[in-house]
Amino acid sequence: MTPRTTAASVPFDIRALTERVDRAAVRAFTKELRASGRTHNEVTASIVGYGVVLVFLAGMMLIGAATSRSSFLVELSEMGPFFVVLLVAAIVGVVVTFFSQLRVATRRYRLDRFARANGMSYTPQRANPSLPGMIFNTGSHRQSFDLVRGDEPRVVEFANYVYTTGSGKHRRTHRWGYVAVKLDTPLPHIVLDATGNNSLLGSNLPTSYKKEQRLSLEGDFDRHFALYCPEGYEQDALYLFTPDVMSRFIDNAADLDVEIVDDWLLMYTKRNASTTDPATWAWLFGAVAAVLDKLDQWERWRDERMLQAASADGHAAFATATGTMTAASLPFAPPAGLLRPPPGVAPEGRRLATRFPWVLCGVLLVVMAVPWLLDLFG
Repeated sequence: MTPRTTAASVPFDIRALTERVDRAAVRAFTKELRASGRTHNEVTASIVGYGVVLVFLAGMMLIGAATSRSSFLVELSEMGPFFVVLLVAAIVGVVVTFFSQLRVATRRYRLDRFARANGMSYTPQRANPSLPGMIFNTGSHRQSFDLVRGDEPRVVEFANYVYTTGSGKHRRTHRWGYVAVKLDTPLPHIVLDATGNNSLLGSNLPTSYKKEQRLSLEGDFDRHFALYCPEGYEQDALYLFTPDVMSRFIDNAADLDVEIVDDWLLMYTKRNASTTDPATWAWLFGAVAAVLDKLDQWERWRDERMLQAASADGHAAFATATGTMTAASLPFAPPAGLLRPPPGVAPEGRRLATRFPWVLCGVLLVVMAVPWLLDLFG
């Protein structure tokens, strides 16, 4: 699906992504990354790895020849072609790795220059990113890479992300691109599941939520997103997703899944978010710009439940200290409605309730059972 682009309304410098690069500058930048410990020499590691495998296989062949009943020299001469094949395979592997890493080094150099030209910073990789979203709390071997981060007017991070699930033949690598926008105040946990990127099996998200939390909004919004909010927070979601906010998401982020959790706004895509493609940057910059000026409205939101909890805690503490058990008798109790709740979200609004994806599992079981049934009755 081709992303919507809004390059005209979100100006940025793309020259670093498209102009020719100086190979010497790429090598110097790569050397700087290695010296600072932000990356390592993949080509050297590849050569060492291929060398270890080659020596091991050659040693096994020599041991087999030495213990054979036939003449050792005859056995060794017959193994000549195998040694040649192993050597050629090792050389091909090193060459492929070299050119692959050359492309990686060039991409990193371009992204670093692109980030600097647009007032941001670049980080090649980061293990176990400390973000609260659904894709960051599952699987193992979690790693973000090609992180482009800006700090003004607020923290915004563009990156790619991988993690693995399962083991052995059931091991799967999951790849995402994401945009993380830091908010000034925590908000209720809300998920916008974009309908345009779902498959025949349903949502492409790694987590399923209880259908009772699905909130239908006005206009065409439901055609583009399935919105989930914690039960009891429907009015809060309506406060956050006013018609103008909904329109902006439809126009600029309809191909992105969105999650609001704690004090982060997270946008997910199954393609790379940090890339050398200018159209992708135009699309994502446009999506971020479309919601940035609405975040002030969001950050004025307060959870009334926090005030009730704070009031109850204060009454309980006063009663314990004085022996007075009636909250109405507290001398400092303010009239209702005069206090503004503190920033934060009550426990019941911090996380959506999840459910097990029974339908998807049922479909997968049927697909797995088809070959067995065909073999049984065929």
